[in-house]
Amino acid sequence: MANIRDLAKEAGVSVATVSRVLNGYPYVSEEKRKAVWEAVEKLNYTKNIQAVHLAKGRTAIVGVMLPYIHHPYFSAIMEGISKEALRYGYQLLLFQTNYDVERELEALERLRMRQMDGLIVCSHEVDWEAFAAYQGDGPIVLCEHVGEHDFFAVYIDHYQAFVQALRYLVKKGHRRIGYCIGRMTGPNSQARAAAYQDVLREAGVIPRRQWIFEGCLFLEDGKRVIEQWVAMEERPSALLVTSDQVAAGIVLQAQRIGVRIPEELSIIGFDNDPLAELLGITTVALPHFQLGGKAFRLIHHWLETGNVTRKQEELPARLLVRDTA
Repeated sequence: MANIRDLAKEAGVSVATVSRVLNGYPYVSEEKRKAVWEAVEKLNYTKNIQAVHLAKGRTAIVGVMLPYIHHPYFSAIMEGISKEALRYGYQLLLFQTNYDVERELEALERLRMRQMDGLIVCSHEVDWEAFAAYQGDGPIVLCEHVGEHDFFAVYIDHYQAFVQALRYLVKKGHRRIGYCIGRMTGPNSQARAAAYQDVLREAGVIPRRQWIFEGCLFLEDGKRVIEQWVAMEERPSALLVTSDQVAAGIVLQAQRIGVRIPEELSIIGFDNDPLAELLGITTVALPHFQLGGKAFRLIHHWLETGNVTRKQEELPARLLVRDTA
């Protein structure tokens, strides 16, 4: 069975470097870290690694709870998480929940059973009390604003992001404004709904419930939105769309049936997806990749030190004005 010296020789690095990589310490170059893990695989060092993890009381696994893997918002966050996990020699255990409470609780139970060292929650349906019940089982980081709750969090202020986009539309003369969203529940969705109510009332406009389009997640949902918009007697002149994929679907279907963007309908998307840049869609850029990376580093730092200086960190959003609004 290979030992740590065999790994060092195979990777062309020092024994100390191998030790740092196996124990997840930072300050090792990507080149050397990669060489060590390649040596681990080549020499079949798995059993030895498990012994190291048992000695440290760790699994070197971090769980990630997310509703959908193929949604651009969550896949971008996952990309940030994955990069940091690779950097520190951790594996990821994914829990795709589709907002099913039982599946979310299963992820939390895995944390309680010490099958992973920590859990990153990209989005959820379970209530705050559920997370509070598992806080003592390992670090849990939420990718959303947690308000007064005492949780680890890295988040984007979706209220302010929505306010920024809505005020831009109001400044452009729009009063008949609607929005498209994946679901109405959840802290981020509730923040957006509050921003919609506040800005429209600030502009002296009564918000219209019929101008809120739910279940908007993917490109094909944009076609449905345009079909509903065309059928309305009184239509919104502008839409905030919480996914650039959906915004792209709206723009493409509008072009197909002769609806002029932005003359007849202004569109602002969210995410700054490459598709939005390609189609010239005005959008709110959200730092998903950075959010995922910071969420992982927060867990890793807590695991290494037992404390953090900042439990919650907000990341900024910015409006990118293009052709659709």
